Amino acid sequence: MKYFLGLDCGGTFIKAILIDTEGKIVGIEKNNISTISNNAGYAERNMNEFWDACSNLIKNIINNFNIDTRLILGIGISAQGKGTYLLDKDFNPLGNAILSSDQRANNIVNKWKKKGLDKLVYPFTKQNIWSGHPVSILKWIKDNDRDRYDKIEYILMTHDYLRFCLTGSLFCEVTNISESNLYNINTNEYDKYLSELFDIPEIFSKLSPIIKSNEVSGYITEYASEKTGLAVGIPVIAGLFDIVSAAFCCHLENEKVLSGILGTWNIISGVSESIKHSNSGLSQGAYIENKVIIHDDSPTSMANLEWFRKMYGDIDYEEINKMIESLPICSSNIIFIPFLYGSNYKNNIQGGIYGIQFNHSKEHLFQAIYEGVFFSFKYHLERMKEIFKNVNTLRISGGVTYSKVGLKMLADITGMKIEVLNIDEIGCYGIAIFTMKSLGFDINNIIKNIENKKVTIHPNYNNNKIYKNKYKSYLRTLEQLSYI
Repeated sequence: MKYFLGLDCGGTFIKAILIDTEGKIVGIEKNNISTISNNAGYAERNMNEFWDACSNLIKNIINNFNIDTRLILGIGISAQGKGTYLLDKDFNPLGNAILSSDQRANNIVNKWKKKGLDKLVYPFTKQNIWSGHPVSILKWIKDNDRDRYDKIEYILMTHDYLRFCLTGSLFCEVTNISESNLYNINTNEYDKYLSELFDIPEIFSKLSPIIKSNEVSGYITEYASEKTGLAVGIPVIAGLFDIVSAAFCCHLENEKVLSGILGTWNIISGVSESIKHSNSGLSQGAYIENKVIIHDDSPTSMANLEWFRKMYGDIDYEEINKMIESLPICSSNIIFIPFLYGSNYKNNIQGGIYGIQFNHSKEHLFQAIYEGVFFSFKYHLERMKEIFKNVNTLRISGGVTYSKVGLKMLADITGMKIEVLNIDEIGCYGIAIFTMKSLGFDINNIIKNIENKKVTIHPNYNNNKIYKNKYKSYLRTLEQLSYI
């Protein structure tokens, strides 16, 4: 039996999956990766510890499933976007990595927006400006830690750094770096003008060469072999931005189908043959085979429910679902704003619960939390419909797929057909089958098998009418809060 190894690096976990040449999952492992937050709004990662977590994860999956690593034909990595991993001239980590969830550069971003810089750069980058972008982080370092800034020799993102650790090769993978605000999506290359606009022209020469997602970036070195147990010489492909990996796995065959991920983030993605005009400032980046991925997202999803669940003493999800199922839809006027980890509305509104009364129970509260998360998802969906005007299907992945009650509510709120893919760790699985394809293997039967196993949920249009009224109340609440 031959294998492919996929690695997926998120904000909380790093995961590994082994599949065989028929796409069958042989094994899955995951390790927690800690986030360092020594100051309010900071989100950092010790780069050496991150590499150790990755190498130990690979060791675990090899040992736990008794794999002869000489039979692993290829390795691919998908990872969260944005953030920065910096190296000095000796290829050593230059302090901690700063993650995409870091907010220290908020003031810089606000100043840029007041000057209209966001509108100036969008035609070149098709990216909004926010604190987790490399440009924002690098500007903050320049202004606040000049000694560190002057020592920067190589600028990488998450999977670029792990590939470097595995292969010794320095590249920036295109689907990730295309969303950095340093990449001109019209010319498909770095743009020095952008670095000058963001007042960080010094870093332009520090950007590593761009590599296509399906290209081999290098091979497992002796050093990486000793750390991981992998055989020397296994090819490592460039990999994918995790949103792209999930979209690839969802097989978005046309513009009538969108991918929706509801985990820590609400993420909606679609694939287009070309760059689109967007009044909403939707993010557009490189996809596969010269296509464009278009997406809208925010950290306003199921992590909000997880926070409340723990506040109630780790109440069981099954019990939460039963509570919600026991109530009629929209049984209260409670409006939950799911912005505990960030906002998707103007002026960075904070999270909150509005309209709660003494007669409300925890059942009403949890129902409102589900509604708020899905209303936030619907807000992104309405923005995406600006471009994907004929969309009629959502292919859903993430934590919500374990809740039949949640999926039914999502279908009713969006008014769209929901397709649930029966895949564990979709980002991991997506990069594994993409690695197969990149190395010349036919994956058509695997894609067909995924399609055949999907579960379809249709909306109840009477319920949809009721949810539309509450969604209007949700939007009115956001609008009023934006003035506070």
